[in-house]
Amino acid sequence: MNTLFRLFWLAFFLTVSALPSLSQQTISISSTPDVLANGSPCLFTVRVHGATSVVGLWQDHTLLFFHTSDPDEWSALAGIDIEAKPGSYPLSIEVTSAIGNTIQKTQRTVNIESAPYKSTTLKVPDKFVEPDAAALKIIAADKIVKDKAYTSTANRPLWSGEFSPPLRTAPSTDSFGTRRVFNGSLASVHRGLDYRAKTGTPVRAVNSGRVVVARPLYYEGNCVIIDHGQGLMTLYMHLSHFKVAEGDQIRRGQIVALSGGTGRATGPHLHIGVRWQGAYLDPAKLFVLDLPRTTHP
Repeated sequence: MNTLFRLFWLAFFLTVSALPSLSQQTISISSTPDVLANGSPCLFTVRVHGATSVVGLWQDHTLLFFHTSDPDEWSALAGIDIEAKPGSYPLSIEVTSAIGNTIQKTQRTVNIESAPYKSTTLKVPDKFVEPDAAALKIIAADKIVKDKAYTSTANRPLWSGEFSPPLRTAPSTDSFGTRRVFNGSLASVHRGLDYRAKTGTPVRAVNSGRVVVARPLYYEGNCVIIDHGQGLMTLYMHLSHFKVAEGDQIRRGQIVALSGGTGRATGPHLHIGVRWQGAYLDPAKLFVLDLPRTTHP
């Protein structure tokens, strides 16, 4: 019995010793799209054999990579905030293997360009430019609701495959990143994409996830926020009617609301925003990004 035991462990040792160490491999890192600018969503891909986990650090954001259908490929959906300055930024990757708990770290530089955003002027009711004391209390309460929702994200991807536009036919109007001046004084950056949509138009979820907000808010009007996991959320604003409730699990293409003109709006339309770990990204660029199917949901 002792001889068989020793032979078993000898065979196991020889098998493990023959497996390649991560330190002997070349780790391939790529990003999509090829050109990144402020406001861009992006997909980072790492190819390595024998890894059990891949973690990254990008502009002070933690990247938790997930497996695709290829066992040697790991991906993470990330982005560059609209306010990010152009330049070169380091992307750090840490790869862990179950074989001897081998850890390898690698780093590459990713260039960020400046996206050309325009300016425009808008007229809205004065209460949305200079809210009174009662409105300020509502706005403060709204912030608590949103902050709680933003921190309740799932630690794994709830989305899978490509993201689809929330409306099937309506063209977008106000572009992401536009510098807007309300009533000649209040300046802000448009952190989403607007679609022309008459009141009552069905609004669809751009991908699968969980509803973390479905309620009226002061500026956003009737608002739905969907968590897609790992800090990625989509926001649907100025709605006239809810079709989902907080806590609902939803699928891509499911009707979550009807469009409207509630909140700070110049008329009936749909505003959709994309938020990743506090950074606001261009929804139009997310919709054309070629994304893999995840092992979830």
